[in-house]
Amino acid sequence: MRQETFKFGEFLETPQPPKGYQGLSGFHKYWGKKPIEAWEFLIAHLTDKNEVVLDPFLGSGLIARKCLDLNRKFIGFDINPLSIELTKLYLTPPKQSELRKAISEIYSSIRDEISVLYGLSNGKNASHYLWNKGELSKVWIKEGRKRIEIDPTERDIKNLVSSKYYDSKQSRQPIFFDNSRINAKKSLKLSDLFSPRALRLIDLLSELSSQYDDNLSRAIRMILTASVGQMSKMVFAVSKRGKTKGAVTDKIEVGSWVIGYWLPAVYFEVNAWNCFENKANKLIKALNDIDDLPPSQLAQSIPQLFHNDCNSFLQCGDSEKWLQEIPSQSIKLVLTDPPHGDRIPYLELSELWNCICSYQADYRNELVVSNAKERGKTVEKYNQKLAKILSESLRVLVDNGVLAVMFNARSKAHWDSLHTLDESKEVIYVGCYPMEYSAGSVVQDNRIGGLKHDYVLIYIKSAHKKASQEIVKHFCEIPGWLSEYPNKEQ
Repeated sequence: MRQETFKFGEFLETPQPPKGYQGLSGFHKYWGKKPIEAWEFLIAHLTDKNEVVLDPFLGSGLIARKCLDLNRKFIGFDINPLSIELTKLYLTPPKQSELRKAISEIYSSIRDEISVLYGLSNGKNASHYLWNKGELSKVWIKEGRKRIEIDPTERDIKNLVSSKYYDSKQSRQPIFFDNSRINAKKSLKLSDLFSPRALRLIDLLSELSSQYDDNLSRAIRMILTASVGQMSKMVFAVSKRGKTKGAVTDKIEVGSWVIGYWLPAVYFEVNAWNCFENKANKLIKALNDIDDLPPSQLAQSIPQLFHNDCNSFLQCGDSEKWLQEIPSQSIKLVLTDPPHGDRIPYLELSELWNCICSYQADYRNELVVSNAKERGKTVEKYNQKLAKILSESLRVLVDNGVLAVMFNARSKAHWDSLHTLDESKEVIYVGCYPMEYSAGSVVQDNRIGGLKHDYVLIYIKSAHKKASQEIVKHFCEIPGWLSEYPNKEQ
């Protein structure tokens, strides 16, 4: 971690190519994550030590951690409860040794229950069941790092198929909408998405998490949400791999929960404890890199952030409302990656995580365009709300402060939400550059007209000529830099 102040142009000559999601960045599958290198470049170039960075759409929370690493103060809002809890984990993580000890204690307390849920007549625990239209097809066990296919006995099959319905005691029932885009239906229940075995183990893990202090308890809950998709019936079986290269294999491989709530006819049921343990180990390993860093001092209010040694303030809620609590001309840099129209229905996709933790989501005030017609989330309402949020973002910026908006959309109608910035006399548009993703998106890659990158649009408030020239001089060296707007007709 660098301790000195970063002056403009001193660090990272150009945005670094994304390395993919590693360490903390790769721990949780939060929707729409952006490369941490993109955030780092902007924070380092556009702010100095102890200046305040604001993100009205916190998302995965990685930007908050990067501000802490670079000695900047940070304010972040998000309407998604999972976003706030995940960010708190990144800012105030437990010690690696404490988390390792807690995971070991949890395993010891439920080891017998795991054997009851996944035990086979040969004394081994199943690691994977392959189901085909309700029929058990294959059973795998783990031998060291190897997966070995075995033939289940009639007793094993009878126990599996006759598993009783289980009603979760710890999780609330999910709230879904009819949205064919993500294969969601109002009638969808947790029992449709999980086997009774998985639901029972999820309950045990949720219950046991509460016996630890806040930081450890949060870490355990976030491990659970990070692994819960792979515990579900949405883990499709991959077959016929290699057909595009003319070398088809009959080997069936384990897929993953990709996106939405698709229940494939052929799927793997993965041992839920193994899923949890794998994610726990991933977080423990990631904590190696930050164990020696001081944790964030979370402020309880916005004034407290500005007037004492606290370095972060997080709030779950509507950013349109919370921006009004920030004093005018108090923020040096606003970095924001708002929902891009209808590309990702964040709360609907995060409902699985939120209901597992019994967090309540505010669907009414979410900024999004949703294919769930009953929600009434139209392009017009989206544009109006985002315009208000951007207007408030300009108000809180200091003179010569910068607003950096990550954005892209398939149609001009969604770009109209930026008209507030286009028409404002307070800011000038400097230009933009393309930002590639750290990883591909199944949704975008397979959608007609799917987008492959975003743009980072740079605006300066009440810019002095010298400050404006300095930013332009430096940013124009970035590959793909445009001084005009990008093509809005994608």
